[in-house]
Amino acid sequence: MNSNMTVTKRCGERETIDLDKIHRVITWAAKGLKNVSVSEVELRSHLQFFDGIPTEAIHETIIKAAADLISPEAPDYQFVAARLAIFHLRKKAFGQFEPPKLYDHVTRLVEMGKYDMHILADYSREELDVLDSYIDHWRDMNFSYAAVKQLEGKYLVQNRVTHEVYESAQFLYILVAACLFSKYPKENRLQYVKDFYDATSSFKISLPTPIMAGVRTPTRQFSSCVLIECDDSLDSINATASSIVKYVSQRAGIGINAGRIRALGSPIRGGEAFHTGCLPFYKYFQTAVKSCSQGGVRGGAATLFYPLWHLEVESLLVLKNNRGVDDNRVRHLDYGVQLNKLMYQRLIKAENISLFSPSDVPGLYDAFFEDQVEFERLYLQYEQDPAIRKKQIKAVELFSLMMQERASTGRIYIQNVDHCNTHSPFDSKVAPIKQSNLCLEIALPTKPLKNIDDPNGEIALCTLSALNLGAIKHLEELEPLAELAVRALDNLLDYQDYPIISAKLGSMNRRTLGIGVINFANYLAKNGKRYSDGSANNLTHKTFEAIQFYLLKASMKLAQEQGACPLFNETTYSKGILPIDTYKRDLDKICDEPLHLDWEGLRKDIQQYGLRNSTLSALMPSETSSQISNATNGIEPPRGLISVKASKDGQLKQVVPDFDLLKDQYELLWNMPNNEGYLQLVGIMQKFIDQAISANTNYDPTKFPSRKVPMQTLLKDLLSAYKLGVKTLYYHNTRDGASDQHDDILSIEKEDDDCAGGACKI
Repeated sequence: MNSNMTVTKRCGERETIDLDKIHRVITWAAKGLKNVSVSEVELRSHLQFFDGIPTEAIHETIIKAAADLISPEAPDYQFVAARLAIFHLRKKAFGQFEPPKLYDHVTRLVEMGKYDMHILADYSREELDVLDSYIDHWRDMNFSYAAVKQLEGKYLVQNRVTHEVYESAQFLYILVAACLFSKYPKENRLQYVKDFYDATSSFKISLPTPIMAGVRTPTRQFSSCVLIECDDSLDSINATASSIVKYVSQRAGIGINAGRIRALGSPIRGGEAFHTGCLPFYKYFQTAVKSCSQGGVRGGAATLFYPLWHLEVESLLVLKNNRGVDDNRVRHLDYGVQLNKLMYQRLIKAENISLFSPSDVPGLYDAFFEDQVEFERLYLQYEQDPAIRKKQIKAVELFSLMMQERASTGRIYIQNVDHCNTHSPFDSKVAPIKQSNLCLEIALPTKPLKNIDDPNGEIALCTLSALNLGAIKHLEELEPLAELAVRALDNLLDYQDYPIISAKLGSMNRRTLGIGVINFANYLAKNGKRYSDGSANNLTHKTFEAIQFYLLKASMKLAQEQGACPLFNETTYSKGILPIDTYKRDLDKICDEPLHLDWEGLRKDIQQYGLRNSTLSALMPSETSSQISNATNGIEPPRGLISVKASKDGQLKQVVPDFDLLKDQYELLWNMPNNEGYLQLVGIMQKFIDQAISANTNYDPTKFPSRKVPMQTLLKDLLSAYKLGVKTLYYHNTRDGASDQHDDILSIEKEDDDCAGGACKI
């Protein structure tokens, strides 16, 4: 390479390229790592240098050269690339590698309008200096390359137009902690800030996109999931659309319950007009969802819910289908189809399902969620009433259509509304669960709005985070982490703003949280367990028992200090009923693990002191935030030991955690023979989780005759999930030989647009 080659500095001046400086930086980035070659990174970089190359381009070329070398033989290049990217990022943010003092940094960014001015009002300079002493900026060196790119793309405070970045990761973590505990008493709040900072910056607690990107900024809306219920009236439909726009613009993912809207041809105003049916209003909601982008990161996303027995269901099931014309499709929403025991019974018995317009069958829609016995009584009564408009269809035909559309789009989701209400922390008679969210793990009460300012409606919000199972050696370690997570998220409910009164009232009255897990696949690999063969069943039972127990205990302790949530009386917990009392007993046939913790003592404490939070747990996808922690996402098995995540920042290679030690222990997704073992694990988790679980079904057509997945297999998995008490099913994934390479080392994944930028991609 020509050593007289010049570089163009930011100010426009040119100078001779300093190859020694480049060598020193790459050598620093490679220090202590295995099977990495400084000269190989240099060689690949030099090939792309040219005379007059901007200094910015030099940095980016070196980073990309290191990232391209990530392989099964040399996975540590992910850390070389990450360190080089951190070096570059800090130079952009601070003009130097060494970060400034916390007080100076906060003062500068408050003056720029990037940080919330309350940080300087809530904390003195002396306190900020103490917090500065807690920061370990070298923790930046623990990030993988995929994590740094996600931080830079989604989480660090920046100008998304000019691409200027203003902070580095450790400032993010310490300031999130400082904001969340700002109202704690001064005598102990700095200790809470330190503990929470240590837990998040060392990846023991994972935070969702809205918190990582938003807490410390002037925009105070951090709930990941927003559930909006629509009534069968124009006022409510308009209020629903307005609510969608407000929350999509503030990074939230939306669940819309539109199942009550009457069917096409229903009489209006005593027969003066015919109703236009569901499609025009679904299109209206779609327009609202897509009207705003989520913090400039990507467009909004929503899932819309309706019951399988809706009179228009045959038209609704195909709304996402690529066939047909725009007039009879609403493709930019996803859909959740609601089922219950009676629907499954009709399938098993090869009987018919009767379809009704909710407006024609008084009481049926409410009973569908509130009371399964009453629903069946009314359903049979309306079936036999010749005056009631209805249509009958063979159950197997209707279920097959549903599963066919689920398979072809991947985005027709399933909600078992009876499980959501019988195995629920809410009393279904007063606070029924009528919908979920776009990631299918939130199960909270809602009430339709008559108008945008209706104080009698209820929009449900859920605030999320996750515990990193790969970061613990003993289950007892979960207790302090659970307490930190509960306290931090409970504080967030008071810290954030609420653009709609019905959302504020719902949050303040119920104080719902959803704490889940990441890195479950790593946890199984470390313990020598597999998804598919039942070997992980007892470990999973023991682990999720501990998680729910410690979360409930933390909320009970918080209730002792600050009082129970105002609507604690609407929970089953207030009656002394725990998740261990209402789970599906079919689980006992696949798992004989006993309970290990003092549930009876906890039951008494909860009845005495209450709970600060109506819900504590939910298992979310965690696709993006798990990458920050260099963890496997949520509860899912990895597709390959190295996954190439195709995102808006280009292709990012992510290596499974502990690759060198555990590469032979991971059970990869497409090596699993079927969904049965995975669904058993989800059922065992659901025994303890008080909300729901983002659970996927996965199919490899090459494992079946004529390379086609039989409908019988799809229906069998659906019935298995129901039998095991699974509340919701999220994606239907089909192995695509074109994008999923078959060598089981490397897998290419397209980042999903669902759960978008803060929507539940925690």
